[in-house]
Amino acid sequence: MRFVIFLGFVSLFADITYEGARGITGPLFRHLGASAAQVGFVVGLGELFGFTLRLASGALADRTRAYWLLTILGYSVNLIAVPMLAFAGRWETAALLLIAERTAKSVRAPARDVLLSEAAHEVGQGWAFGLHAAMDQTGAVIGPLFVAWAVAHAGGYTPAFLYLAIPAAAALAMLMAARAASPVDVSAPPPCDDSPKLPRVFWTYVIAAGLLAAGFADFPLIAFHFESTRLVGPASIPLLYAVAMAVNGITAPAFGKLFDKFGLPVLSAGILISLMAPPLAFLGGNYAAFAGVACWGAGMGVMDAILRAGISRVVSMNKRGRAFGAFNAVYGVMWFAGSWTMGVLYEHSVAALVGLAVVAQLSAAAVFFSLRDKIRVNH
Repeated sequence: MRFVIFLGFVSLFADITYEGARGITGPLFRHLGASAAQVGFVVGLGELFGFTLRLASGALADRTRAYWLLTILGYSVNLIAVPMLAFAGRWETAALLLIAERTAKSVRAPARDVLLSEAAHEVGQGWAFGLHAAMDQTGAVIGPLFVAWAVAHAGGYTPAFLYLAIPAAAALAMLMAARAASPVDVSAPPPCDDSPKLPRVFWTYVIAAGLLAAGFADFPLIAFHFESTRLVGPASIPLLYAVAMAVNGITAPAFGKLFDKFGLPVLSAGILISLMAPPLAFLGGNYAAFAGVACWGAGMGVMDAILRAGISRVVSMNKRGRAFGAFNAVYGVMWFAGSWTMGVLYEHSVAALVGLAVVAQLSAAAVFFSLRDKIRVNH
């Protein structure tokens, strides 16, 4: 449990660093002379690398068993690149640093998840991943607030990046503490099964997760709708996002605990909550919009707690790096495809957008429920 908490603090301080930076990266690029198209290209390329390269890094982790080396290397580059943005004199330099930060995240994510999943066998996968997600989201809430203070204190966006060296250093210190407290033995490979392939149930699970990702509306699109229809005042939208993150932090460990006890039906039940977010947010009035944001945050908590925990129950450790890499690659691509499609639909029919979101999530819930006997509760 100490190891799980240390890794949670790593994610908390890391999220303060790069989630805090995310809010002022756009103004920095504008200050350095980049156009909107250039900003969109750089950010999109970084996110593409951040998800798709996990497929290769997960396979590399399994082949070399260098889980700690990849985790430490990824976090180091990931966190050092952010405060270095303070010294970027050209937008091209800032772009390289941003892409390096996203790429490093893709390097360390599968290896870190393997270490966490192996330790989670002692405390419950749902509880471990749920607690980790809650601490991660705490950092995501603190980060923008910390940067807002830093910008006001430093008198500008560029010097504010230097302040992010503080949580970056704290994250690396917690990572070293986690390494010292690690109960995971990676010195020798576990016994291999007869087939090097990932099990068929894993791919069915990934398809269901892809459907869920494709039907999950991005908060920026929800906020765009609030702004366009004047359902919510501009100053209140960031507060609603903070509320959603708070709901996420509460529901993640709660649903994680329930998953450890009851298994996959808990994920299906959680999806039934999250699929209420699109109709409430896009078709309702003020109070429905607030309820929709709460359902959206709860849905994020359910996914953060259970999706990775489920993978650790069907894939052995010697193949888990590839499994997490493949899962993240498919999940990221489907999230992008769903977000882009819903953005297009919003310009033509809000009802069609809501219909797509509900059908995709309901289909995912049905597939997950059908797997309930294949991904059983650990006793």
